[in-house]
Amino acid sequence: MTTAPRTVHVRVPATSANLGPGFDTLGLALSVYDELEVTALAPGQLEIEVSGSGAEEIPRDESHLIARTIRYCYESVGVPAPGLRILARNGIPHGKGMGSSGAAVAAGVLAARGLLAGRAELNDTDLLRLATELEGHPDNVAPALFGGLTIAWTENGAPQHKKLLVHRGVAPVVFVPDRTMSTSTARSVLGPEVSREDAVFNVSRSALLIAALTQSPDLLLSATEDRLHQESRSVAMPETFALVGALRERGFAAVVSGAGPSVLVLADGPGGRLEAAEVARAATDGSWTALMLAVDFLGGTVRDQIDARMEPVGDGS
Repeated sequence: MTTAPRTVHVRVPATSANLGPGFDTLGLALSVYDELEVTALAPGQLEIEVSGSGAEEIPRDESHLIARTIRYCYESVGVPAPGLRILARNGIPHGKGMGSSGAAVAAGVLAARGLLAGRAELNDTDLLRLATELEGHPDNVAPALFGGLTIAWTENGAPQHKKLLVHRGVAPVVFVPDRTMSTSTARSVLGPEVSREDAVFNVSRSALLIAALTQSPDLLLSATEDRLHQESRSVAMPETFALVGALRERGFAAVVSGAGPSVLVLADGPGGRLEAAEVARAATDGSWTALMLAVDFLGGTVRDQIDARMEPVGDGS
């Protein structure tokens, strides 16, 4: 009797990192998703099908990010990697500042966890460590894995995270342009130093932002002020910063989403984000799409073909 190849199904949310002042630290999971079906094949085989955002640009060979991530996870536990069949449906916009690469890495480590079940265990700490080693920063992969609002930091060389529940009055909307921006390009314009005054300013706003997102959405406009990275990036994304400025002038908590060029507004209710969409429509040239979203509280999920239950990654911590 032959055993059917093991197949796992994975879903991971989009993320928005930084949220204004929380550079490389804060991240928020959003209700746009990449979905993945991965089947273990005989060693040496690789089949990749991709649909949705960025499908025409994504490689179908060994350099595919999810395939590389799964192999990396197998190597980390000393188990020979199998061949892979990967069917990916990308709902997260690529190159727009919504964590598409972080989501791919998160999906890969989750798929590896599912495929390795019964042979080797990857706990939540392992997932975050492996994903951070591949992505470089934990601020996108932490919310993609665990959902909600996450604070990410490094302690003794190891990435850590704390998940927080967002106030139900917070209503996100993301304005997505038809152009892209690479993270490396966005980072290249940042200076090597900041003044003490600006550092203290951002510390105060980051602390305030936690309170605003979890308890007091009425403070979001002040809490999303930033002096650390956004202004430096304006030269690379003038249309983005024109939209951020137009929205903030009207009282909306608008920030660059991740590395850009999308703009995230953290409205204090569904009516607020509809008003923000009207402002954005008047301030842009029609090449922007408004995504009315919710905060994703579940994070990444993985289930086995044999077991229809969808299992979230973390325990809510």
